[in-house]
Amino acid sequence: MRTRGVLGGVVAAALVFVALAVIGHLNPVRQLGVGTDRLGPDSGEQVVDYLARAEASLRSDNTEPRWGSVSFDRELTAQQAYAVADGIRISQVLVRVPLDRVQTPILTVGVPGSERSVLNSTARAASLATESFGAGDRQAQIAAVSQQRLLDGCACVVTLVVRATPAELSELAGRADVRAVQALPPDAVSGKFAVEPLLPEHVDVVGPLPDDGPVPTR
Repeated sequence: MRTRGVLGGVVAAALVFVALAVIGHLNPVRQLGVGTDRLGPDSGEQVVDYLARAEASLRSDNTEPRWGSVSFDRELTAQQAYAVADGIRISQVLVRVPLDRVQTPILTVGVPGSERSVLNSTARAASLATESFGAGDRQAQIAAVSQQRLLDGCACVVTLVVRATPAELSELAGRADVRAVQALPPDAVSGKFAVEPLLPEHVDVVGPLPDDGPVPTR
């Protein structure tokens, strides 16, 4: 009986270890000193808190280039966004068609950094517009007007993903139309981090925007 009790205790301990191992795999603990793998605010975060967090991310004694996000205080045309970056390497353009009290998706366009690729980003996003909406008449209407405005070169750019040194990112943060610049640690890997834009409509708290307005015809 004692042997069975000991064996039972060993089996129970082994099961607990396996369970903890599975939990640890599903919910890995971040190591101290390892930076975030996300650019942009968290859902429900106070805007003022995110702005302070973004500013703090630019303070570094390390001069290595790193990935960063540039959020604007208003939607810009692709040409305006390229002019604001002014020589900073651009990797992605995040686009959202602003419609009053109508939710539209964030469309991400990868660009090789050339002026032409950035200027064509809104037109390229037009091909993604119909793929990003659900089924239904309202969704079809939103897709149609979004696609048309993108093809027309609308002021729809809300965020850029860039590659630059902390000094360059800090200088970029002070330029006109820039609301926030956030940097990742220098060891962050391209394609391994998420990007969430700080939209111009996010004033107090980051969260879903209203979706109770009529869809414009064009």
